[in-house]
Amino acid sequence: MTFQPKSDFLRIIIERGFLADCTDLQGLDEALLKGVVPAYIGYDATAKSLHVGHLLNIMLLRWFQKTGHKPITLMGGGTTKVGDPSFRSEERPLLTPEAIDGNIDSMKQVFAKYLAYGEGAGDAIMRNNAEWLDGLNYLEFLRDIGRHFSVNRMLSFESVKSRIDREQSLSFLEFNYMILQAYDFLELRRRYGCLLQMGGSDQWGNIVNGIDLTRRVIDEQIFGLTTPLLTTSDGRKMGKSQGGAVWLNGDMLSPYEFWQFWRNTTDADVGRFLKLYTELPVEECNRLGALAGSEINAAKVILANEVTTLCHGAEAAAAAEATARAVFEEGGLGEDLPRVVLEAAEAAEGVSIVQLFVRAGLAKSGKDAKRLIAEGGARLNDEALSDSGLVIKAEDLTSPLKLTAGRKRHALVALD
Repeated sequence: MTFQPKSDFLRIIIERGFLADCTDLQGLDEALLKGVVPAYIGYDATAKSLHVGHLLNIMLLRWFQKTGHKPITLMGGGTTKVGDPSFRSEERPLLTPEAIDGNIDSMKQVFAKYLAYGEGAGDAIMRNNAEWLDGLNYLEFLRDIGRHFSVNRMLSFESVKSRIDREQSLSFLEFNYMILQAYDFLELRRRYGCLLQMGGSDQWGNIVNGIDLTRRVIDEQIFGLTTPLLTTSDGRKMGKSQGGAVWLNGDMLSPYEFWQFWRNTTDADVGRFLKLYTELPVEECNRLGALAGSEINAAKVILANEVTTLCHGAEAAAAAEATARAVFEEGGLGEDLPRVVLEAAEAAEGVSIVQLFVRAGLAKSGKDAKRLIAEGGARLNDEALSDSGLVIKAEDLTSPLKLTAGRKRHALVALD
């Protein structure tokens, strides 16, 4: 018999495609009906910005709050010092405490766009697990917490097993990560009454560890829920583009480039992404996703506008659409395109076209740029570019130059 949730939160996320697994759907449904439930998702501070791969779970927290519950965004000021080994082929580089704090400060700006923070019952709160992890006494922690963990069981988790099966080193430091994450759940339960941890399906083992630890230490029931690990219909990992990660911070990826990423969604993914990344009614998402031919392009513009409005604001979305229209439909130069600005002295000496493609983010390296030019995938002011030895000088920049990679990626080069 198919589970029929009574709570708004579970009904919405199941209908929209967010649910991969849950430790106890019936029990969680009943808890959600009783009153405000606090739930958390953890975010390690490994970069200055979150990326599109994180957006699914940020939207999950947004729906959680919109249905009357309390989201907790847990920043991994402590756990980032160890590094999550889940499905990694090698150990993460260790960051200094100063770098971690800087990353957290930079990441905060995104959450404020999706969640309402405050002191009310349903307001979101942000916490840092360094609060309780940094001051741990190692021997006391081993005695009070470590004794509840079975190494045999930890070795059986897929995230660990996959590393060992490939004979890739798993350090003792990384092995401690799952214990620390489990301890986070226990502490959040004690301090804030947290009943639920959510995360991607690669976090299932870590979540179950936290539930088991909490039951053993304070004999209380808590829940875990995971979202699917998304890939696009053509098999690519969600959140990756030709230029690298699709960052959520506007200072690391322009709103136009963010908009363009969604506008370039594969036809087969439009309906699914509308349900996951926008708040349009499910019926409308299904209708738009079923369009074909040139009509599906209009649905992609709606997707890009809706997602960009949430992340960067309505003005940024409108400007991105206007720029795209100017570039693609009218053949002009969009003011919102990414720019490479050359100093007068640098332009006087000249800069190679290859380096300009790299600096504009249209190629990953000089070799990549040369290959793009050789294969006929590069254009300069909408004209085919075949000379990878071309040098751009000040006299060529009386007006901005338009660089194009493929059909849909553009940038401008201008003098300061």
